[in-house]
Amino acid sequence: MDFKTACECAERRLHAEWNESAETMSAAVDLQKRAMIGYVKETRIIKEKIRTALAETAGPGEKTEFPSWYKDAPDAIFHEVWGLAGLAEWFTAAWGDSSSAKVIGDRVYFLKSGVMRLMPQRIERDRRDQLIRALLLLAPGERQDKAFHEVYMLDGTRVTIFRSGIVKEGLDVIIFRRYIIPVYSFEEQAGRGTVPAEAIPLFESMVRLGVNVVFCGSVRSAKTTFLSTWQSYEDPALEGVMVETDPEIPMHHLMPSAPIVQLIADGDTLAGIAKNLMRSDADYFILAEARDGIALDTAVRLAQRGTRRMKMTFHLRDPKMFAAEAATEIVRCMGGDIAKTELRVASSFDYVFHFVSLQGMGKKKLAGIYEVGVRDGSPYAEDICVYDAAKDKWRWTFRIDADRRRRFLSADHTAFAVFEKELQNLEIRGRLS
Repeated sequence: MDFKTACECAERRLHAEWNESAETMSAAVDLQKRAMIGYVKETRIIKEKIRTALAETAGPGEKTEFPSWYKDAPDAIFHEVWGLAGLAEWFTAAWGDSSSAKVIGDRVYFLKSGVMRLMPQRIERDRRDQLIRALLLLAPGERQDKAFHEVYMLDGTRVTIFRSGIVKEGLDVIIFRRYIIPVYSFEEQAGRGTVPAEAIPLFESMVRLGVNVVFCGSVRSAKTTFLSTWQSYEDPALEGVMVETDPEIPMHHLMPSAPIVQLIADGDTLAGIAKNLMRSDADYFILAEARDGIALDTAVRLAQRGTRRMKMTFHLRDPKMFAAEAATEIVRCMGGDIAKTELRVASSFDYVFHFVSLQGMGKKKLAGIYEVGVRDGSPYAEDICVYDAAKDKWRWTFRIDADRRRRFLSADHTAFAVFEKELQNLEIRGRLS
């Protein structure tokens, strides 16, 4: 049978079975809803019913055609009629390392090697509407007529939907985002070319020193991945608190034995719990994404009271402007004097790591590391590492501020000795190469 005929046939046979009685129909509705959402048991039941329907309908030895992006005929018919349509391929093992997929109008795109690739499958308007309705089953309280939706699938994939009213006619958008990294290690990051392998001992010593660090860059520049990698080297005996705006980092899987409290809060919610965070006896805090002045102010207040091992990500193009940009956001939300706030920000963190995504190459790179602080009453940001794209090399500068040196020595003199030696060696090696 051709694929369209097979889909129609299977749909008729299953609906006929489900329409036998009100009780059967009610159970069938629940079955379909759970299968649409992605529950494994219900999905398997419907696929088996499809398999049976095909066997009863097709002639001896007859095979059912199906598109190449599906694994078999029952899988293809299930997704075309009830499931994720052409997007189902993105959830297979073959695309397990893709962090994003998009539907724009009827076109389907999958992210591969940092580039959005147009796929051969198409999803027509009626089927997109059906898909959106199915996705919204994940958030029962969500109004169907809204132009914007954000829901989470059972596996944690974030789905963002833009519909009529804020998109061009016929070009509604569905965006799927998931957090992907096979192994959380500096070695894995170096193997991908994101960071220099020779700097791994330096990074490890910085973790032991408990530096307060910011990972900045644009969207999909690997800053969150590197934060997670950095965190995986943290002492699992220490108590931590992680605040996210979206549940992206599975810290309970990354460090299953560590006592880490994971909170989802943003804006007013974060403002409401900020005082409780200040009174927390946690050893360190992670602000997975500082999006506004409230989050930045919370981070600065925590750091100002002496908290070490602070980790934060921040969208920023120019790392040298971190203190100024953060101060501007804080004052916009909380009020205050920008110059004084900038000094507070600069004195709260030790280093800013800047990440970039190289256009057209699909590669993420550590673009630079900057020592930040206050000197002679003014904020400063000076590089200790800069990536030379023309030569594909990292250049290092040995510098450690006097106040920072004293703090690091008192925190862990053994780790500081390693840090100092490694930074000196990196500068020498860079000059010789």
